[in-house]
Formats: sequence, structure tokens, C-alpha cells
Amino acid sequence: MAEQDPASGCPHGTKQLPAFTWEVRANDRNYHTQFKKKYAFCLTKKKYAGNAIKTAKYNFFTFLPLNLYEQFHRMANVYFVFVILLQTFPEISTVPWYTLLFPLSCLLTIRGLRDLIDDVGRHQSDRNINSRPCEILSGKSFRWQKWCDIRVGDIVRLQKESFVPADMLLLCSSEPSSLCYVETADIDGETNLKFRQALLVTHRELASEESLAAFDGRVTCEEPNSRMHGFTGTLEWRGETYPLDSERILLRGCKLRNTDVCYGLVIYAGFDSKIMRNCGKIKQKKTKLDRMMDRLVIIMFLVLLVTSLCLAIASAFWARMFQEKHSYLSALYKHTTPAQQAFFNFWGFMILLSIIIPMSMYITFEFIYLVNSCFINWDLEMYYAAKDIPAKARSTSLNDQLGQIEYIFSDKTGTLTQNMMSFKKCCINGTIYGTGTGHENKQPPGLGLTWSHYGEKKLDFCDATLLEAAQQDSDPMLREFLRLLALCHTVMVEEKGDQLVYQAASPDEAALVLAARNLGYVFLARTQDTITISELGVKRTYKVLAMLDFNSDRKRMSVLVRDPQGMIRLYTKGADTVILERLQRQGPKETFTEMALDRFAEETLRTLCLASKEVSEVEYSEWSRRHGEASVLLQDRARELDKLYEEMEQNLQLLGATAIEDKLQDGVPETIQLLKLGNIKVWVLTGDKQETATNIGYACKLLTDDMEILEEKEISDILKAYWVSNNNLGGSGEAPCSGRLSQQCPEASRCKKRAIIISGDFLDKILHTGEVLKEKKGRLWQRLACCGAPGSQERGSLVEKAFVDLATSCQAVICCRVTPKQKALIVQLVKKHKKAITLAIGDGANDVNMIKTADIGVGISGLEGMQAVQCSDYALAQFSYLQRLLLIHGRWAYLRICKFLRYFFYKTFAGLMAQVWFAFHSGFTAQPLYEGWFLALYNIFYTAYPVLSVGLLEQDVSAKKSLEFPELYVIGQQDELFNYRIFGVTFLHGVSTSLASFYIALWAFQDRVGSRAVGDYESFAVTVATSALLSVLMEIILDTKFWTALSFLMVTASLLLFCLFSFLTQSVGAFRIAPAIFCFPEASRNALTDPYILLVVLLCLVVNTIPSLTIRSYHTIVGKTTIQQVPVSLQKIRLKARQEPEPSVELRARVPRRSFHRRSSYAFSHQEGYASLITRGDSLRTGGAHRPTPGLLCPETPPAVSPLPSPSA
Repeated sequence: MAEQDPASGCPHGTKQLPAFTWEVRANDRNYHTQFKKKYAFCLTKKKYAGNAIKTAKYNFFTFLPLNLYEQFHRMANVYFVFVILLQTFPEISTVPWYTLLFPLSCLLTIRGLRDLIDDVGRHQSDRNINSRPCEILSGKSFRWQKWCDIRVGDIVRLQKESFVPADMLLLCSSEPSSLCYVETADIDGETNLKFRQALLVTHRELASEESLAAFDGRVTCEEPNSRMHGFTGTLEWRGETYPLDSERILLRGCKLRNTDVCYGLVIYAGFDSKIMRNCGKIKQKKTKLDRMMDRLVIIMFLVLLVTSLCLAIASAFWARMFQEKHSYLSALYKHTTPAQQAFFNFWGFMILLSIIIPMSMYITFEFIYLVNSCFINWDLEMYYAAKDIPAKARSTSLNDQLGQIEYIFSDKTGTLTQNMMSFKKCCINGTIYGTGTGHENKQPPGLGLTWSHYGEKKLDFCDATLLEAAQQDSDPMLREFLRLLALCHTVMVEEKGDQLVYQAASPDEAALVLAARNLGYVFLARTQDTITISELGVKRTYKVLAMLDFNSDRKRMSVLVRDPQGMIRLYTKGADTVILERLQRQGPKETFTEMALDRFAEETLRTLCLASKEVSEVEYSEWSRRHGEASVLLQDRARELDKLYEEMEQNLQLLGATAIEDKLQDGVPETIQLLKLGNIKVWVLTGDKQETATNIGYACKLLTDDMEILEEKEISDILKAYWVSNNNLGGSGEAPCSGRLSQQCPEASRCKKRAIIISGDFLDKILHTGEVLKEKKGRLWQRLACCGAPGSQERGSLVEKAFVDLATSCQAVICCRVTPKQKALIVQLVKKHKKAITLAIGDGANDVNMIKTADIGVGISGLEGMQAVQCSDYALAQFSYLQRLLLIHGRWAYLRICKFLRYFFYKTFAGLMAQVWFAFHSGFTAQPLYEGWFLALYNIFYTAYPVLSVGLLEQDVSAKKSLEFPELYVIGQQDELFNYRIFGVTFLHGVSTSLASFYIALWAFQDRVGSRAVGDYESFAVTVATSALLSVLMEIILDTKFWTALSFLMVTASLLLFCLFSFLTQSVGAFRIAPAIFCFPEASRNALTDPYILLVVLLCLVVNTIPSLTIRSYHTIVGKTTIQQVPVSLQKIRLKARQEPEPSVELRARVPRRSFHRRSSYAFSHQEGYASLITRGDSLRTGGAHRPTPGLLCPETPPAVSPLPSPSA
């Protein structure tokens, strides 16, 4: 046993092996039901989960308590309940408690209903998925049941185009050698086919339903985990043990393709399946402003507490002094003491000043969020007419955070790209054909695909010159070029009616074969050793002598064939870097082809070189003999075969080059450019292969020619140097991580632009994202994660921070071959170490965890189902709509919410703080200064509407200007418009307004002067209230930048409502009906009809307005408006915009790339091994190739069960 460190739990010198304690017995449900496992305290549950899934948060019984629990995480709600409880005591109550309970109940109900609607959608999705039909072996026959009825150990029959319901061991299939073709778009985003193959023993022995029913094999494997690309286990059957790996496993969420029927043994079901292990939990998302508001509520409550306490203590001293000075009034204080008075006054002040946090603000909040969400839904610029998909704000409480995004994490397939490959250009014999060459789409009359009925009706590639040349068949180089496209591939074909359906392991290969078909060279059929094509309508069969398979080192594949005339030819295609160095000669045509490859690469097309040569019989005979000997070697077989392949693939004749476009969605490059100018960094997290993702990075201009690409080796060197430096520091304290990183890699820090390209395996190696520590080539990474010294967790966190600092210092990051869980981990690391606001965007189930983890989740309504949309906060039809969502709606929402908060707090402080100043002149008795109705209506009618119009309609610049100057977005990222400093300034502004309004009025009323000798308490209260109200309205008039008819109407309505309610609540008639409630009869009429009082109000208004007007004038003079406080001036922004014009749709680089020169994606576009499958005949259907009885592989037609239209699991 390896020595193990008790502190870290990691062995020294050996790998930590997974626990192989998961035992599955076929056709034995009783065995699995007996096992339990503890999950909380003394509670237990079944060890082997059922296949039903539940992604909803609530059920009928838990909705109310759980939702209330979540809502009372908002400190404001706790505060409001506290105030309501105080109001239940008659001795200190100012208004009936139920008058406050009603608005709070409305607020909680609105938010609760919103959460309920979202959760009902999740319940519906769960029901759809759990109710999908499937065939389960029950007894000795298969019966149609639902997905939720599947249990571990069951044998399930799957038919073509069906989704895999659980993680299963493939037992056998209708394909030769029990191959099974699956599409994993929902797992890793790839749409190309992958093959899985059953064990030879189960393929041979399980040939009927009876044998499947009698199957009693036992699988022992690792516990359920989230590693999508790993599986280790064994099958024990009939006394023999057989090894199992991921090539034998069908994962839940895969789609069965090109395979009629297959059978599987359920290993992991439900939440134990790998895809569900990668799906994160639903998290309640709060915006940055929400979290700040929670802290401000606590701060304001403490201020309220301290203020009330100080005023209460002052009231005790004042009461004692008053009683001592006025002893003749001792009868009035016979039953009370100064301490008791102070106690009651404390609670009186608490209630009187409790509106410092107004409930109406939160209700208005919800309304503003809702309407701003509607603006997103109604934006016709984000409506995708082709599929009738509008933008949808699924969450109404995150709009302002759309204006603060710093990092975008995007999926590639289906999000940046359209999931489509198209043949765009080619270079043959020194001539370039295709789009942009000047003779496309100029097809003369009568020229068409007359040689074949298999041609595509709609062609992405249409060049009249090439069509004519192919039809004339006069150019032998062109003939060989098209023949190579039709012969050199691993595509499978099947006929459906009179149509040929190609199934390719790579979308690139499919595009090339389709291009050949459209030019008259149609791939018709293949057997183990022949391939049949139609050449301009003439059927020809070639004998396949050898297929030289591709791998990531060779970066090419070849096929050696004998044509019908008996000639032997080698056809090769592959990356330009490996083909060009194997040519027989380097002539003018080869030089021109290299220039064409440069041109194709500049247009970010996926290039490929094609070459061939004639092979003599003698050369072939000798090579075939040595090939046969090498094929049966037990040692170094692969190396010897590679040598032979290398010998054969020499002295080639270049035929030409192809250029394939991985179609981007419309507007992706322009959108990424705008986001970059807005200081938003875009990271691509994809399950696709590195070369494909890198090519897309260049195509969408995420990567540019002047960037230095840091790959895994350089990143390892930087982190290793950092680790050594950190260890050498010892106990000297932690230096800034990012600073040391720059010191370790000075040449990188001097580089202006850098990008990182890494794989999921590399992430697992440096951050140990897997659940089991794997043994690596070096021991350094084990020391990083499993350091025996104290504080290993802190050091592991340092390594995380070092990696995040390095990645965030780059302009672009591309992570390839990452699992859904790793996508979420990367987002979590950036949130944890950079405290940044993140947005994740994707379109498939593999993006769900990332979308849930990010602060904002955006789902694309794409080709991979609707899971991403169902779990998202916002749904869009195209990636390009992000520019409007963030740069317009997001920035406007942030601006509106910040102005709303500033103004709401200002008007609250300006009106409320006069109560505190009045306490100094009323014996600290907690007597209200204002009329009760004024306090009640101040935040609801008198000042609510102008601030509502700001929250709904305010704009600093137009939508067009927002896109023209994306640099303005930086304001939200830096919290410029609302922060603690702004709150402090707002508080002081409100205090100064209240001081001026109160003490100017007090000064005017001291000697009871006036034309009508107005100097009573009621008139004084009306004067202060009117002064404060007009000052508040004037402030918002000055602060509003975007005036509309509604804005003007709101301000006017506020004044009219003040006059109306003052007249109604201060009428003599109302006083006679209820003198205790309407206690200010005719107060406003008496005061505001006195010219002296009007002059006092005007003086207060002028004094309160002059400071604001002065500051705004200063900012206007120096050219620094509030909204344009960005790190660079507007002039610099304009200069930058002129220097870096917005890119056009067709982007071309003028400088040769430094890191990737003429990259070919072919070598990385599909898995190694397809050629060997074909030459063995495993993948070919031939007569009698598979013996299963008709009853097994030709299942009866499924019953009339209407499957629910549901997205893949």
C-alpha cells in the first residue's frame, strides 16, 4: 500500500485509484434494491437510483416554506417584517400594522408567482423526459415502458434515432461486429458520429431475446462520477472476466444514428448518469446591486438604530430637565419616568424614521425590472424572422447586471457556428474556383448536373467554370482531384429510396464527398475491399488494397486502390504542412497552390491538400508483403506500420487544395469586436477538438494575427516557475500572484496581446477537476494538489488563482475537450478569484451547468434542443444579438436602476431627515413633523412617478450611439453609477436639502411674521413639506437626460396630485368627519396663499438647487458629464473607433499568422480507427454477417404510444 498523508488524503508516489464498488447484476432488480446509503444524519436512501429525474426546485408542499425562506434572504424583507411587528404595539404604533403588511404581501406574492411560473416549466420538462417511451426486457420479452421505469441492471432495446435513456453497457447491435453509431451533440457539442463496439463475447452469445433474458453477467466498476470521457470496469460472466472502457458505454443523452437496433445493460441511471452528474443545481441569482442593497439595508438599519437611541437618550435628559424646571406639572408625570419616556420614544423614533428604507422602492423596483424585460422581449432588432424566434427575458430581476458583464463564456458548436460545413473554394492545377473568384453563380443555360440525379438541389458551392470543366472531362488533373474526393474517405452510405444518405465521422469529410457528388463523382457503395463510384454517370468499382488511417501525428490519410484498368494509385489528403513536404517536385503550380492556401487561411477557411501518385506492381507487392508482416506484430506494431505508411506516402504529385467553411452565425465577428471594445473578454469553452476550435477562433476574430498563442507547454512552464517561486518564499507571506506571474514570464508580459488554448485534460492536470486524482507524467501536479505541508488547501487555491490571473491577463481563452462540469468550474474560478460578473451562453444540454453557474445565463434556441433555453435567464436566437442585449438593454437598465436608486434615496433622505431636525425643537418626543397623509403619500404619489419614468425610459445616448461607442459600457463594469461613495454623496445631498428646507422655514417662522401672521405648527409643517417636495422634483428635472412626453407628464402629475390630496385631506369637511385622521384643516390653503410663505418656499428651492446646478455646469464646461466618466475621453474613443473600423462580414488578415500558418482542421476532425473498421469489415453490412434471429434485431413495431415531443436528456 502506498504511504498516505493524513492531512491531504493523497498518497505519496502512487496514484489514488478509484473505488470499484459499483456492482451491477443483469436482470436482477431485487439485488440492487437491498442496498442503502446514508445521505443526511441518520437518513438513508437507495444506493442505486431510479431513472426518473427532477430538476424542479419546489413541489406542492415545499413551495411556500422554501420560497419564503429564499425571499427572506433579502435583508429588506426581514427589515419590513421587523417594522410591522413594531406597529402591532398600540403604545408606539403610528399606523395600523395591516397597512404595511398588505404591500409586503404584494411584494412577496409577485416574486413568488414569478418563481412558481419558472418552476412549473421545469416540472413540465421533467415530466416530458421521464415519460419518454422505451423497451425494457421484462421476463423473456421486451415491453414498452417509460424512461422513469428503468432501473440499474435492466436490459433496454434502442432503435434508430432514439435517445439513450441511461448510461448503458453496449451488449450487441444490428451492425456487423455489434458496432453502434451515436451522436453526442448534447454531451460535447459535436454532431459527427462516434462509434461504440460491444464485447466480442456478448456480440456472439446474446443473439436472441431468450439469451438476453438468461444473461446474468456482473459488472464491477467505479462509483458514479462526472468524468464524461472515462470509464473503467470489468464484466464477469461464465467464469471469465472481460475489461470494459468508455468505448463500450453508451451515455445518457446520446442519439442512436445509422444503427437500426442495439441492446444495453443499464449501469448508471437517473442522477447517477454522467450527464446528470455534470448538471449543476439551480441557484438563486442575485445581482451585484442586490447584494450591495442588502449591505446598505444593514448599514441604514444600524444608522436608524443609533439615531433613534441617541434621540431617545436626549429625550430622557430633556424630560428630566423639563420636570425639574416645571415642577408644577408633576401630576402629568406621576405614572412615568424619564427612562420610561426614553424607552417609548426610542421605539417611536424607530417607527417614525423606518421609512428610511421605503417598501415602495422595492415594489417600484419590480415594476421597472418587469417593463425593462418587456423592452427586451419587444425589441424587433433581436427578433429572428427566419425561425420566428423573439428574444425572451426569462428572468426579470437581472436586467441591470447585463450592464456589468466582464467575461463571456461561450460554447462553440451551435452558438458561434451554425453546425454546418460547406465546401467554399478549391485550387486545382493552378486555378482557384469558388466564391469570390469572379465566375461563380454564372451558370450558362443548359449546363446542369445531367450526369446524376443525386446532386444537391441547393449548392453552397457553385462555379460555372468548374462545372463546365468537370462535364467536359478534358483535364486529367481535375479528374484525379474529384476522384480523390470520392474515394479517399471513411464515409458510410445507405440508400433511402432513390436518395443516398451519407454518414460521416467528420463533417469535413461529408462536405468533401458531397462536393464531389455535386460535380459528378458520386460515392455509391463500399464493401470490405471495394468502393464504387459514379464518374459523370459511369459506374466504376475500385479495389481497395489498403487504407492508411489517419492519426494526430500523421495528420493525413491515404487509400491505395486498383482501378478498373488494373492501375494502382495512391490518393492522399491531409494537412498542408505534411503533404507539401512529401511532394515529388516543387514547381510553379505547387508555388501557386501554396499562395492559394495562404489566401484560404486568411479567410479562415479550413484548408486541406490533395495529392496522388501511381504505384508500380513491383513496389506494391514488396510493400504489401511487409505490411502484412507488420500487421501481425505483437510489439511496436503501430510504429512499424507508421514507417511503412511513411515510405508509401512519398514522391506525391500535388492535385490541389480544398477550403471548407465552418459556417459562423451571422454577425459573430462583428459582435465579438464590439464586445472587445466594450472591455468584455470572450472565452470559448467547447467539447470540440482543439484545431477545430482554434480555426473558429480565427474565423470569428477572437484570435488575431498579432496575438501570441500560449499553449499547454508554455502555461505549464509559467505555473511551474510560479510554484517554485512560491515555495522559495516560504513563510515570507503571499506576494501578489499576478505580479509574480509576470516576473516568471517577462516576454509574455511585454507582449501586447496574448491568447491561451488549453484542453480539458490539461485543466484536470493542473486544477484536478476530476473526482479521482490520476497519475501524471510528472509529480509536480500531484504536489500542487496534494501537498503534505500544512495549508495545502490554501496552496491549491493559490495555484487556481495563478492560473486565473494568467488566463484573465490574456485577450482570449479557448478551452477544448472540456466536460460540462469543467465548463462550470472555469466560470466558478473566474467568479471566485476575479470577483467579476460573468455571462455564459450556449445552446445544448452540455452548456446547462455553465449557464446555471454564471451570473447571467443565455440560451440559444438552436439545433441541440431547448435544455439551455429552459435553464437560462435570457433566450436569444443568435449570438449576434448579444451586442444589443448588453451594449444597449444592459447598459440602459444599469443606468436606469442606478439613477432610480440614487434619486429614491435622495428624496427619502431629503424628506425624512427633517423629522430628526424637528426632534431637536420638540423635546425629542418623536412627534411627527409632517401631516400623516403627507408621510403616507410622499413615496407613493408625490415623488414616485418622476423616478418611475427615469427607471423606465432614461437614456444617456441613443441605441445607435451605444453600438457606435461600446467603450461607454465600461461604466457599468467599474460600478461608476452606484457605489458606496455615490450612496454617501446622495446621503449628504439629502441631508443638506432637508437642513435647508427645515432651518430656512424655521428662521422665517421664528417671529411669526407674515401678512396674515401665519406662524403655527401646521403652516410650518406645510412649508417644510412643500419646500422639500419642490426641491426633490427640481433635482430630477435637472438629472433627466432623456425627456419624453411621459417624463413631462409624470412631473406634472406629481404636482397635481400633491395639490389634489392636500385639498382632500385638509378640507374642513374631512376634519369634521374624522378629526383624529384629518388633523390639518385648511393648512395648505392658509400657508401657500401667503406671499411671504411662497417667498420662503422659493428661497428654499433656490438654495437647494444652486449647488446641483453649479456642479452640473462645471462638468459641462470641462467636458466631463456624469455618464461619460470612462478611463478615456470621448475624443479618444472616437479616435480609436476611426483607427479600428468596425470589421466587415468577410474578414481577412494581411499579416501571416505567427502560431498557426495555414492550419488544416482535417487531421483533428474525427477519431482514429475508422479505416481499420472498414478494412476489417466490422462496419459493413454483408449477407449473413450477423446471425441474430429476426426476433431480436427486427423488433415488432412499437405500440401506438405518442412520444412526448421533448428535448434530449
